[in-house]
Amino acid sequence: MKNRLKLLEIDPLLTPFEGDIRLRDERYRGVKKQLLGGRGTLSDFANGSLYYGFHPSEDGWVYREWAPHAEAVHLFGDFNGWDREPHPCRKLENGNWELRVKGPIPHQSEVKVQITADGTFFDRIPLYARRAVQDPLTFGFNGQIWWPDKPFVWTDGDFVRHRDTPPLIYECHVGMAGEEPKVSSFREFTETVLPRVRRLGYNTVQLMAVMEHPYYASFGYQISNFFAVSSRLGTPEDLKELINTAHGMGIAVFLDLVHSHAAKNTAEGIAAFDGTEYQFFHAGPQGDHPAWNTKLFDYGKPQVLHFLLSNLKYWLTEYHFDGFRFDGVTSMLYHDHGLGESFDSYQKYFSMNTDVEAVTYLQLANDLIREVSPNAVTIAEDMSGMPGMCVPIADGGIGFDYRLSMGVPDFWIKTLKSQRDEDWDLGKRWFELTTRRPQEKNIGYCESHDQAMVGDKTLIFWLADAEMYWHMDLNSHSDVIERAVALHKMIRLVTFSLAGEGYLNFMGNEFGHPEWIDMPREGNGNSYQYARRQWSLADSPFLRYQHLQAFDMAMIDLQNSGNLLGAPSNLQKLSHNRKLLVYRRGDYLFALNFHPVNDCKTKLPPPEKGRVWLPVLHTAETRFGGWMESGDIPPAGPDPLFLPRRSGVVYKLS
Repeated sequence: MKNRLKLLEIDPLLTPFEGDIRLRDERYRGVKKQLLGGRGTLSDFANGSLYYGFHPSEDGWVYREWAPHAEAVHLFGDFNGWDREPHPCRKLENGNWELRVKGPIPHQSEVKVQITADGTFFDRIPLYARRAVQDPLTFGFNGQIWWPDKPFVWTDGDFVRHRDTPPLIYECHVGMAGEEPKVSSFREFTETVLPRVRRLGYNTVQLMAVMEHPYYASFGYQISNFFAVSSRLGTPEDLKELINTAHGMGIAVFLDLVHSHAAKNTAEGIAAFDGTEYQFFHAGPQGDHPAWNTKLFDYGKPQVLHFLLSNLKYWLTEYHFDGFRFDGVTSMLYHDHGLGESFDSYQKYFSMNTDVEAVTYLQLANDLIREVSPNAVTIAEDMSGMPGMCVPIADGGIGFDYRLSMGVPDFWIKTLKSQRDEDWDLGKRWFELTTRRPQEKNIGYCESHDQAMVGDKTLIFWLADAEMYWHMDLNSHSDVIERAVALHKMIRLVTFSLAGEGYLNFMGNEFGHPEWIDMPREGNGNSYQYARRQWSLADSPFLRYQHLQAFDMAMIDLQNSGNLLGAPSNLQKLSHNRKLLVYRRGDYLFALNFHPVNDCKTKLPPPEKGRVWLPVLHTAETRFGGWMESGDIPPAGPDPLFLPRRSGVVYKLS
């Protein structure tokens, strides 16, 4: 008799699908055994970057490529005057090609590879290129040899990010992190944004758009060169310096990883590298994402697994990333990519629509990451709610640490769009913020970059809209702004304290950045006006943004001063009519009055014997733009607490 999987003990409703889960587990083990051939580890297997690409030899360079359909492969570049003939590669086994070049190829040399297949030839960028640069005249991309004489010296040996530390994530796009209307750089981010992140109290930076992507307006989600750092942001050493500096500040750095799809570009990317559509991707319509206009990996091919797993190891070892946010996991999990699906029954997770090969890849990826960097954190962007996503592989799960609470921002937007304040259902709110898969951890958030994009609105814009342009100065009064500021604080507080075991905020949203994100494109005249962050608004002593920022700092400090997100939540009192919510999480007690008109009084639950509730935060404090001095926060005693409308108070057990 087989041992009962722990996943079934965690969620007994999965019992009818035990066979599917066991098959999933058996397939993972079988594929892993096949890849390793009975020898070594996944880390030994995932060494593609150490074999392919460019590597110094005793008398020059060795270049290797994987192009199984190619009939001939020629390297050319500025090192040989862009002559296509002198440097043909030698065909090896298993679709591999090799070239040994005697003599120097200088650092920063630009190169391409000519592939001959089916009687024709075309140019490509080497698959494992560490850098690709764009020609300012033709706008085409070339690969670039990147091998500095002096290797980067890391000084982060003492930095350790423990996996059980709740991540407080500051989601960032480096290119739009500056205030000037331009593409900002890694260096500028290191100098100006990292100190801000440290001041705000976040312990993690999550970087978007790091891997090379030819189309800037894709926000970094149409990757062309998987081993290359985006050259528009700076050099590989600039990125290393960013991460090294962050570690020196005690800040971890996660990579927003895109292994769910790839750019269709052939001249710049990996699509049709060897002349076939099926080298990396599914052939035919199965290889095309119907909504994203991108290519879809064939996770059943060992060579594709080798490429992607090697990519993971490369970013961990070469750049010292501390974890990954896996983009588009829902798209990977289902053949229909979850488009238009409600996922309202367990049958929809275990059907012919489930892409079991993608599930296996995700398990292998998590397994590899634990091998290479045991403290690294993995986060799944999955809106389907796949059971076991954040359960260890040994227990029948897929192995992620966290999933994003993707339903929470959707819930808030739907609430603000369709309901009057008087109609807010606190029971439904409690359910949405606290219900998740048993024993699976979530990253809670009100809004990410998705909610800031043009075509959508941030929380502050749903609340205030055009009034923000006229009444955010301290000397101006607007009922709309007063409501917006009050609810912005309360929505973030209740989400932060309930929606997950970690928390995420997109840069600038903590202070209510007033405008959407619109990357430069043809439709807006290639303008950078909305592809930047106006930090000066938060730093101005004359504007209300400073108060929202101050509140966010105080809120984040709740976790930094005590184990808030690592503790369970317990509902103490909920009144729909009074719009009153009282709950406890760990050593903290929260009392929130969401009523738009009425103040209220309520008795708080007493603390444990010999202990007291000390007030630590009130949303109406003057430091947050309210009317209450910090020393005047009412104590939690036997008398009923007076709680003004649209305000909340937090107590800590002492």
